[in-house]
Amino acid sequence: MNSTVQPNIPGFRFVPRTGVIYVTNEAMDRGFSYDDPHWANLGQGSPETGPLPGAPPRIEQVNINPLHQQYAPVAGNKDLRQAVADFYNTIYRRDKASKYTRENVSIASGGRLALTRLASALGNVNMGHFIPAYTAYEALLSVFKAFSAIPILLDAEDNYKIAPGTLKREILGRGLSALLVSNPCNPTGQLVEGEELRKWCQLARDAQCSLILDEFYSHYVYTGSPNGPAKMVSAAAFVENVETDPVIIVDRLTKNWRYPGLRISWTLGPKSVIETIASAGSFLDGGANHPFQSAAVSLLDPELALQESLAIQTHFSKKRTYVLNRLKAMGIGLEAEPAGAFYVWANLSQLPKPLDDGMTFFLEGLKEKVIIVPGVFFDVNPGNRRSQGRYTNYCRISFGPELKKLETGMDALERVIKKFKKS
Repeated sequence: MNSTVQPNIPGFRFVPRTGVIYVTNEAMDRGFSYDDPHWANLGQGSPETGPLPGAPPRIEQVNINPLHQQYAPVAGNKDLRQAVADFYNTIYRRDKASKYTRENVSIASGGRLALTRLASALGNVNMGHFIPAYTAYEALLSVFKAFSAIPILLDAEDNYKIAPGTLKREILGRGLSALLVSNPCNPTGQLVEGEELRKWCQLARDAQCSLILDEFYSHYVYTGSPNGPAKMVSAAAFVENVETDPVIIVDRLTKNWRYPGLRISWTLGPKSVIETIASAGSFLDGGANHPFQSAAVSLLDPELALQESLAIQTHFSKKRTYVLNRLKAMGIGLEAEPAGAFYVWANLSQLPKPLDDGMTFFLEGLKEKVIIVPGVFFDVNPGNRRSQGRYTNYCRISFGPELKKLETGMDALERVIKKFKKS
């Protein structure tokens, strides 16, 4: 599944590409480019970045303060750190006595780097993770050897969700000291919210298991009132004491603010964790882009963020409905419709052979100039310790792109299926 040749230079190991990078490179080998109107990239992990109806104006230029030509502090610009703390206190913790301060925030260059800092700071423990899960988790969970990655299978029969009681048994039975979760989930779009999320945070306290929450899609939520205010979901609403609760939140501008190019993320948690990951950052990366941190401060204004989130939810909800309806009409299975994020976890098992195989469906899609991601990439298997693979009959389809691209992509998938129905 990887076109990269294993290096034969002494001392280097083979490093596979993540699923999204793999499928994009395969498409480029067949003529794909981002500005080609005939191609539709439904494998992309980023949202459309242009103006949306009702959204705040987009940042179009960044002025560089001469002082910001120097390195930023490894933990981040103090103004941005405070803006992040204020955002969470305003949106999620108005009625809480315990508040976040800038000392509870660390800034990094993008979400993967924030997670890498966290992974490098973990001790010799068992860390749980769910499958299916974000493809980049596999390399993240493989490269650091201090902890052991323990998979927890989410079943289609349970809509890819796990009850708090079952999760408790997994944590205690497997001796987990940390649990990595994306919420909403990439790739299934399933969401833990409300009382269920409160129970998860209580379980983290009771079981003394650090809950590391990747909340990259937490503003893409489709369970609110159609005509109501923006609905955003975060475990920050259920943290009792910001210094002692083992709840660590990671978010970034990439998805929820639709600025993937700025590469700005943050980690929110107890001061002791923030100090530890800042120490890790001092040798891993040295700190995030200084001028972009300054530009990001205004984006954390709670009123602007709520305006942006409402625009996202209104716009992406329409795209979600369009894609779901098109896929159902094609005979593609949807075991659990996404309650969040902008992905559909599609079951191909009812398609005519050989399209019931995700890799084949992907390769045939390239012939019609459409990109999807085969499901096997979401079978996170650090170190390839499991011999049996999963999700060969699945793929992830993104409704992140503009509607015109979605229409182009759905038409292309339809042509693929019709071609094999005739043969």
